[in-house]
Amino acid sequence: MISYILYSALAALAILPLLYLRNPYFLDDLRYAMASIRIGMSLDKFKRHKPFYSILDRFLEKVACHPHKTFILFEESSYTYSQADTESNKVARALSSHAQLKQGDTVALFLGNEPQFVWLWLALAKLGCISSLLNCNIRSKSLLHCFSCCEAKVLVASADLRGAVEEVLPTLKQQGVQVFILGEDCDVEGLESLSDKIEQASDQPLSPEFRANVTIKSPALYIYTSGTTGLPKAAIISQERLWMASFLQSISGVRSDDIIYVYLPLYHSAGFLMGLCGAIEKGNTVVLKRKFSASQFWNDCRKYNVTVIQYIGEIMRYLCNTPKRDNDRDHKVRVAMGNGIRADTWADFLQRFGDIRICECYGATEGNVGFVNYVGKVGAIGKEHFLHKRFCRYALIRYDTEKEEPVKDSRGFCIEVPRGETGLLVAKIGELSPFSGYAKNKQQTDKKKLRDVFVKGDLYFNSGDLMKIDHEGFVFFQDRIGDTFRWKGENVATTEVADHLLMVDCIEEANVYGVKVPGHEGRIGMAALTLKENMDFDGKAAYQHVKNNLPSYARPRFIRIQDALLLTGTFKQLKGKLGEEGFDPSVISDSLFFLEDNKGYVPMTQEIFNSIAEGRLRL
Repeated sequence: MISYILYSALAALAILPLLYLRNPYFLDDLRYAMASIRIGMSLDKFKRHKPFYSILDRFLEKVACHPHKTFILFEESSYTYSQADTESNKVARALSSHAQLKQGDTVALFLGNEPQFVWLWLALAKLGCISSLLNCNIRSKSLLHCFSCCEAKVLVASADLRGAVEEVLPTLKQQGVQVFILGEDCDVEGLESLSDKIEQASDQPLSPEFRANVTIKSPALYIYTSGTTGLPKAAIISQERLWMASFLQSISGVRSDDIIYVYLPLYHSAGFLMGLCGAIEKGNTVVLKRKFSASQFWNDCRKYNVTVIQYIGEIMRYLCNTPKRDNDRDHKVRVAMGNGIRADTWADFLQRFGDIRICECYGATEGNVGFVNYVGKVGAIGKEHFLHKRFCRYALIRYDTEKEEPVKDSRGFCIEVPRGETGLLVAKIGELSPFSGYAKNKQQTDKKKLRDVFVKGDLYFNSGDLMKIDHEGFVFFQDRIGDTFRWKGENVATTEVADHLLMVDCIEEANVYGVKVPGHEGRIGMAALTLKENMDFDGKAAYQHVKNNLPSYARPRFIRIQDALLLTGTFKQLKGKLGEEGFDPSVISDSLFFLEDNKGYVPMTQEIFNSIAEGRLRL
């Protein structure tokens, strides 16, 4: 028997060079296959476990295994796994007593990155409740929309967002919503303090009976994503999806002794699912930061001995644009995982900051398909793998960008593009690759589905992304379709921005679109406007309105005044041509304005354009 095993091993070693010659990525593919099989086996075990084994159960397991290990490092404070457990017990008991929550209820969380965010989510999971993660930058109409579309019964907000809550409080009171502020006392009718109630609550563990009916298909979270409707959509994140996203750290090579730096917003899938939940899955330590700071980034990494960082496209460029220092390579970071890094920035980052494994990935919050660049090929968002294709049927189909629809053959079916050509990514919806859609938004859910793609009756998820797959199987992102564009890692819905601009007194019509900027990832916001009769553009009023109602990344940085907006034959606004023309005053005869930081909209000059084009003026 031993000799048989030995001969088999020698034979395998003998054919390895042949396999490598045919596929230089053979070993990488093999490692990815082994990791995927382990993940699949774990997920299958969780599915069969009675009661269901959730990410919360993994957290409680880590609490039992290493109660004194540091879980959260935040500013000058440190919290162990055990402390996080007891803190969340107190929050759960306070909410259970004062909000009368029951299993299956939804609670909206409206706060930034801080330990209380984590305690609140853990507490709600212990009660069998669903957390709705509100973007803490949204206000007024958008805030009310996000709150109502998940049918939350309770809103919990941080003390610094109290003003934003008070703006919409009359409507919340009409809807019978219970509103808690993380403070010691509240003197406003309709607001209740929560911190004092948490302080007085017991820290004893809660019975698993509170979440006895939770299954792998149960909704765990609502995470908001922008779309062409102009208002955010609540993507339904199931317990299964939560597990799948958390496993990205294993694919990226993260270990249980790693320390991960989470500065991306916890209301986003990257920060929450891949960062926080991934850390719980591995049982490692999280350095939690309120928000990204390029100047403090590496000092934080050194201060907290960070070994794993996350990124979204622009982050790496911001880091590369900071002044060079002698200690740029003086850190312990060995893994960077994220999405959206440009090929040139990728190379610059490695050259400057050292040998760091960059694990680029792709996936939409609500999508049913994703890719991982486990090889580390610069510029690729992922690599095809036979196991992946076996369990998730996807394809790139020919797409007409002018008509904004897939190209069909004579039989009425979609056409798969050959290798090396750009096509729209679609993925088959099924048991192994489900699409849960959006809460209370059947129209937008259906809009993301394509029927009769390759055969009559099949159903596919429309990613809305144009991609290309080369002859080695590497996947490259090309562009986004539709009205939404991406800036600073955030999706910007043109309809929502246009709706706000139309509230400015002087504006008659607004067409919002994204334009490319040299040296920047994504597209920055620009708006073509027509003005009301006998009125001039009021830059101060427009600036004040977008500042009060839109997050910074969604505010149009360039304004173009036109006599009439460009329309298609079916009266749709033309964005493509405007986007291509950009904001160069030497090319465009229309009046142009630029949003100057803290000053408002000022006339666009050639000097400003040159400063932007040459990288002297940062956007």
